[in-house]
Amino acid sequence: MSNSFKMVAKTLFGFEEVLARELRKLGAQKVEIGNRVVSFYGDTGFMYKANLCCRTAIKILKPITSRRIKNEQGLYDFIQTIEWKEYLSIDDTFSIHATVNSTLFTHSQFIALKTKDAIVDKFRKETGKRPNVDIEHPDLSIDVHIQQDVCTVSLDSSGGSLHHRGYRTATNIAPINEVLAAGLLLLSGWDGQCDFLDPMCGSGTMAIEAAMIACNIPANLNRKEFAFEKWLDWDMDLFEKIEESCLNKTRDFHHSIIGMDKAPSAVRKANVNVENANLTDFVKIREGDFFETTKEKEGQLHIVFNPPYDERLEINIEEFYSQIGDTLKQNYPGTNAWFITGNLEALKYVGLRPSRKIKVFNGKLEARLVKYEMYAGSKKAKYQK
Repeated sequence: MSNSFKMVAKTLFGFEEVLARELRKLGAQKVEIGNRVVSFYGDTGFMYKANLCCRTAIKILKPITSRRIKNEQGLYDFIQTIEWKEYLSIDDTFSIHATVNSTLFTHSQFIALKTKDAIVDKFRKETGKRPNVDIEHPDLSIDVHIQQDVCTVSLDSSGGSLHHRGYRTATNIAPINEVLAAGLLLLSGWDGQCDFLDPMCGSGTMAIEAAMIACNIPANLNRKEFAFEKWLDWDMDLFEKIEESCLNKTRDFHHSIIGMDKAPSAVRKANVNVENANLTDFVKIREGDFFETTKEKEGQLHIVFNPPYDERLEINIEEFYSQIGDTLKQNYPGTNAWFITGNLEALKYVGLRPSRKIKVFNGKLEARLVKYEMYAGSKKAKYQK
């Protein structure tokens, strides 16, 4: 543990336990769950691994220092105590992301600006020159978090949000966030031990994430870059060893993963994304209307999908959700069916009693992940076996 340091992984509401399990499985130490965050300890190699493999993390932050502050001048003075030359050279660029949950400080943009001034002024005073700000592609991403009067400064090891996996180049209206899709799959208990179906697959995200879980493929294997690759202590050899080790842990998958959509344009886009993810051997995308289908094979089937519930999409909510219930009940015996909806009223039209309801958020919209168990034969018969 001598080379270990504290890290903080940000996640979406409701996925904290899932992310903590992921981190423990990867080998994290001292894992602690917070609100939309999980803190843990590991070394530099583990930081690389967490970015590469965590399916439900949005960012992996490396806190460097924290202090109680009372006002803007206190923030400025605190930022100037940090030896920025350890992380940033005069020719590098940087960006600052600030989040504030405080009665003393209310404007995150002002906090970011004040932090920038302190860093620039320190460099100018010591060297006569200053590094520049680059919001799009900085060499160093700095995270400033103020919780009441405690200010924590972290280095953002991820850069852009980790939901940008790198495989999705073609999208439809309101595509599901990749971290959200992976989190829903893990909450549903998907482990790759049976057939899988997303009957309303859109751009194919759910099916792709399902395949990556089933085969234990690192979530961000296709990502173009991580922020830590521009750090002064970047160790490419170590990263390549970590990547190779993770790839050696992939596993075979002996079932089917099918994504279906009735829109030909969605099918085309989904196929492009499956190809980008190098998963054409595992994921099949086809055109079809779920309401006109039946279960194709005997045995257990796992369904997870994101049906439309947005007013921008012209559907009759009552009729549509009633059809979901009817199709599941009549045509899909021996199935665990899960879907997410942000239209809580729509659930009453399904006509089935969910065995589970889990509160999640799709963006800022409160939603529910619901589970319906479709038994092969009657429910009564199942319990008499």
